Amino acid sequence: MLDTLAGELTGTFTAVPLVVSLTRLIAAVTLGALIGFERERKEKPAGLRTHMLVSLAACLFVLTGLEIARLEFGDAGEDAVRVDPLRLIEAVTAGVAFLAAGLIFTQKGEVRNVTTGASLWLAGAIGLACGAGHVPLAAMSAVLVVCVLFLIGQMERRTGTHRADD
Repeated sequence: MLDTLAGELTGTFTAVPLVVSLTRLIAAVTLGALIGFERERKEKPAGLRTHMLVSLAACLFVLTGLEIARLEFGDAGEDAVRVDPLRLIEAVTAGVAFLAAGLIFTQKGEVRNVTTGASLWLAGAIGLACGAGHVPLAAMSAVLVVCVLFLIGQMERRTGTHRADD
């Protein structure tokens, strides 16, 4: 059983190796932070954490798409059900984006819940990665999400740029 579990956690990186995946995820968070920091300084509704999460989610969707494209979906016979793995990503992305957009609203001229919308969208990407059997990829992303939400949130509170509603 431990061998099966170890294989599930380490053997799923067929398209992009684990270290490369982690490097790409961290790069996405870091580069998203550069843009988000500038937006935060200008006191725009989508700030540091939102940009970090959206960049991370987009990276995870691509990595998951690359991995899903390598999966076997039944036999190749004429009567076989054809599944386009990229349509799975498209459907989840669109559905979760719709839900996330519903969370974002304007109250007294201020946009609210943008980070919550971004984190919900990212949760969809994490779910796709898990469903595709790429639990380590999803776990690395989830850890980065918690870092973005908690640690960057703490930093924002200390610098006075944090909005309590987000």
